[in-house]
Amino acid sequence: MRQAGRYMPEYRALRERYSLLDICRTPDLATEVTMQPVRRIELDAAILFSDLLLPLEPMGIRFDFVRGEGPAIENPLRTEADVDRLRQFEPREALAHVLVAVHQIVGALAGRVPLIGFGGAPFTLASYAIEGGHSTSFARTKSMMYSAPEAWHRLCALLADTVADYLVAQVEAGVDAVQIFDSWVGVLDARDYREFILPHTRRIFDALSPYDVPTIHFGVGTSAILRELREAGGHVIGADWRTPLDEAWDRIGHDRGIQGNLDPTLLLGPIDQVLDAADDVLARAGGRPGHIFNLGHGILPATPLERVQALARHVHQQTGR
Repeated sequence: MRQAGRYMPEYRALRERYSLLDICRTPDLATEVTMQPVRRIELDAAILFSDLLLPLEPMGIRFDFVRGEGPAIENPLRTEADVDRLRQFEPREALAHVLVAVHQIVGALAGRVPLIGFGGAPFTLASYAIEGGHSTSFARTKSMMYSAPEAWHRLCALLADTVADYLVAQVEAGVDAVQIFDSWVGVLDARDYREFILPHTRRIFDALSPYDVPTIHFGVGTSAILRELREAGGHVIGADWRTPLDEAWDRIGHDRGIQGNLDPTLLLGPIDQVLDAADDVLARAGGRPGHIFNLGHGILPATPLERVQALARHVHQQTGR
């Protein structure tokens, strides 16, 4: 989960010279950052270094990253007219730098581990575009969803088609699997998810179905909608740390894989506590096929690298790799 980042000194050194968007838009830099954790940690896959907001700009939604605050949208969507002004684009042209990076990363990996590409799910992308950045209440997003449902569905359909095409382009460029991030969808209940989100997210997975590529579907705070996430699609459903892994898997169904689900804040504490918690996750998986051990969300910036390294070694030892 978000392998590269500020917990790594080599990444911090690059960020002193380049902005996040500079790295995303420069294939050589994106390749280097993607490879950094692969060199230092016993990982079973690499994750493309990019950002899920990249497709917004070619659609006409300008943004930048404010240090210490995250993404800031320059022209947030507030009216139906704003939605109607958005445009479709060809990702193989507008986001060609990402695809060049994929080619380079595949070459640099040389078969050592597979490469995971990714994209943002419609709700999360829409919420950033409407709120103008991160939100705690998502009031503007829900207001459009409830008060202008036709505009909402037009927006989500456009986002779904855009992300689907972008992910297909990543697959064509060489990624071995793709992950859909719906980071903020946990603010919805099951009924709203079914009505306003599920058809659009399913549209992405349906577009990927002709390609022989594993798909992962991940959200945060989704314990109440795990069954709905499964229905929307994905060979593997991610579970965050709020629900014990065995309970989450029962809700998802054991005919699907599961990804998760160690609390990332545990890595800030004593290593014995980290390894005990990892053992609990593995015990709950019960040795069943289809479990991808992972954190329940991204590695936090203050995490000591040596704890991440120790965790990866321990999981491999415990699972017999």
